[in-house]
Amino acid sequence: MRSYRMIALATSVLLTTSLLAPSSAFAEDEREPFTGKQFTYSTIDEEVLEASALFRFSSGLTFDYPDAVRGIYVTGHSAGGDRFSRLVDLLDSTDLNAMVIDVKDDFGNLTYIPEEDSPLAAYDIGKPFVKDMRGVLEIMEEKQIYPIARVVVFKDTELAERKPEWSFQEGSSVWKNRRGEAFVNPFLQEVWDYNVEIAIEAAEMGYKEIQFDYVRFPEGFENRWESLNYSQGDYATSGLDDVQSRVQAVTDFVAYAREKLKPYDVEVSVDIFGYSATLPEAPGIGQNFSKISDNVDVISSMIYPSHWTSYFGIAKPDLEPYRLVQEYAKVENAKLAELENPPTSRPWIQDFTASYLGAGNYKVYGKQEVEDQIRALNEAGIDEFLLWNAGNSYTPNVDYTP
Repeated sequence: MRSYRMIALATSVLLTTSLLAPSSAFAEDEREPFTGKQFTYSTIDEEVLEASALFRFSSGLTFDYPDAVRGIYVTGHSAGGDRFSRLVDLLDSTDLNAMVIDVKDDFGNLTYIPEEDSPLAAYDIGKPFVKDMRGVLEIMEEKQIYPIARVVVFKDTELAERKPEWSFQEGSSVWKNRRGEAFVNPFLQEVWDYNVEIAIEAAEMGYKEIQFDYVRFPEGFENRWESLNYSQGDYATSGLDDVQSRVQAVTDFVAYAREKLKPYDVEVSVDIFGYSATLPEAPGIGQNFSKISDNVDVISSMIYPSHWTSYFGIAKPDLEPYRLVQEYAKVENAKLAELENPPTSRPWIQDFTASYLGAGNYKVYGKQEVEDQIRALNEAGIDEFLLWNAGNSYTPNVDYTP
C-alpha cells in the first residue's frame, strides 16, 4: 500500500538510528480493496507519522515549474493516440509549455488501467485510452512540458452507477441531468477518498499538479435538493443550513485533498465557474470563490466569453473576448487581493467557436480572438492561462509570447 511505503521509509531511517522498533502496522503488505477512508493512521505510532512527514515521494521524473504556465487541454484519447505527437510539436514550436491531461474524465472513466494491486482496480472503471501513461510523462519530461492531471471529481456517472448510495437517487434510480450525467455526493467522505486516491496515483505516475474539476454539486441543485434521496454524511449534524452545508462540503473537500497530497510535492488547482468570482458565493452548487482559493495553489476560473450571458454591461460577450476578459480580470484581482495568501490565477480561455449560440451571438474564434484574451489577462497582471478546445484542435500561428 503506497501510504505504507512512505511511512516504511521513515521507519527504516528510524530503525537505522535505533530510535524505535518497527510497528506491527507494517507486517501486512498486501493491498485491501478500497472502501473509502483509506488513509487512517490510528494504528501507527505517532512518532513514525511525524518522521514520515519529513519525507517526500519521488516519481523519478523531474519537471521545473515554468516562468508562467501556458497550457492546453488534452483528452485521454489524444494523450494515448496519434494526436499527442502533434500536440508536443505545437508546444515545441511556441511559448506554450504545459498540458492538462485527463486522468479521470467527465464521465468518471479513468483514462488508464490501474495496476492489479491498486485499490482502484476493484471498481473496473479504467479505460485503455492511455496505454502507457508513464511513457507519455517521460516524453513530457524530455521536452520539459509541465504535466497537470485533470481529475473530474463529483460529476461521475461511472461511480454513481456502481455505488448508487454514494450518489443522488430519484426513486429507486440514480438521478441524472438532462444530458444523462450523474453526480456523486460531495457530502460523503468515501467519495472524497476515492478521488484523492486517483490524485495520488497521478502524482506517483509523475504529474506535478493535480487539477480538480467539477468540484461542486449539480447545476440547479438548489431546486431539487428536497426531492432527491441522498446522505448528508457528517454534515447532517453540522448545524449549518442547506446552502452553507453545501458550501462547506465543497470547501472541505478541497482542503482535505490538498492535505493528503502534501507528501507528493504536487501543486493543487481547482477549476471554478467564472461567475463565482462575481458573487459572494454560488450557493446552489456550493462554490465559494474565496474559500476555495484559500485552499489551493492555483485557481482556474473558466472565463470563456461564450459561457456568459449579458454581463459586465456586455450584451453579447462572445463577440467581445478582449473586453469580457478585461472586465472579469478586474473582479478577480479585487477578490484575490482580499486573501492573505492568494493562489496563482490561471484562467481557462476560449479556443473554440460557440456556434451553438446562434447567428449574431457568436463569432468564429481564431488567432485574433485567442490573442485578445491573452492580452487582456497580461494587461491585468495575470501571466498564466489554459486553452480549452474539447477536440484538442488549437488555432495555428497564435502568438503566446508573455
